[in-house]
Amino acid sequence: MAALAKVRVTPKVVGRLRLASQGLLGGFSSVEDCVSRMGAMQAQDLASAFWAVGQRVPGSGLSDVLESLENGTVVRSWPMRGTLHLVLPRNLRWILAITTDRIMRSAATRHRDLGITEADIGACSDLALERVSGSPGATREELFKIFESAGQATAAQRGIHLLWILCQNAWLVQGPPAGAGGKALGQQLFVAFDEWIPESRALDREEGIAEFLLTYLRSHGPATLSDFAWWTGIPKTEVKAAHEAIRAELVELVVSDVSYWLTPETAALLDDGVPGARTVLALPGFDEFLLGYTDRSLVLPPGHFEKVVPGGNGVFKRMIVSGGEIVGTWARTGNGRSAGVEAEPFVADGLSPAARRSFEIQAAKYLRFMER
Repeated sequence: MAALAKVRVTPKVVGRLRLASQGLLGGFSSVEDCVSRMGAMQAQDLASAFWAVGQRVPGSGLSDVLESLENGTVVRSWPMRGTLHLVLPRNLRWILAITTDRIMRSAATRHRDLGITEADIGACSDLALERVSGSPGATREELFKIFESAGQATAAQRGIHLLWILCQNAWLVQGPPAGAGGKALGQQLFVAFDEWIPESRALDREEGIAEFLLTYLRSHGPATLSDFAWWTGIPKTEVKAAHEAIRAELVELVVSDVSYWLTPETAALLDDGVPGARTVLALPGFDEFLLGYTDRSLVLPPGHFEKVVPGGNGVFKRMIVSGGEIVGTWARTGNGRSAGVEAEPFVADGLSPAARRSFEIQAAKYLRFMER
């Protein structure tokens, strides 16, 4: 369907359409299907990323997401913006080919300050690959010790920047969880990229950007081209060219005279009324529903932004979403059998009785997920 006519909608409708496109109203069939359909999912906090997947895959548990990392059907790396995401392994190499050069240039000053040279990168690449090749992998601390023994300092974030560079160049990638029995929610082992991901898709730059944009708009639409340019770090001129290549597959919506793009399948929900008006969700911190866009005001009133990101410190709290709008935060309390969930609505009178009951169902769903 070509975007022959502009459709005007309200911000609240945009939020509910995004719930639908992100799989938060219906869901995806598996962990791999979820990550594939989303294109990439925020994963700087691994436990939050697990629950982000869990909310989109009905009936799944923590063990299902851990298993996907353990067997390599999903990987966690820095494909864009210097931020960790979950992606499909077969897509990681071509995404890095599109995004790495620009982000490396943006980090050049920091790397000079840390005294990281091309010779250092080459030396650390040799050391790391010698350690992990043909093995189950190595922890960050193990690699740091190897670097230090060869005269490569790792303090003051120099070590993590070196590992980041090796991953950006597709020499290393994060593999299975590093904890005993693979049940840790923290670190992962670093493994050799070519061994962990033996087969990668090959896309040229223009083809890759067009596919990435279409995947993003399918899973995040309605969204703007600026949203995608920010999300990926791809220059706007290239984003606009990719948009022209796929425009016939999109529908245009207008909100406050700004063009938003989505697929005809998502736009079709407008015909009979967009679902989700009474849907209440307990989303993790760093969820794509909020962080997948440069302009977050459509789903989070600016007056409440500080309550989600206290002090603007970059740490996003867990979010309560009602009818496509963020209306509060929530926190986990206790551990084990005493674990619970506490709601923190933005407004003084709190959630309505119906919304409170829905949230309690969500809380129980979260606790079951973490136990599976």
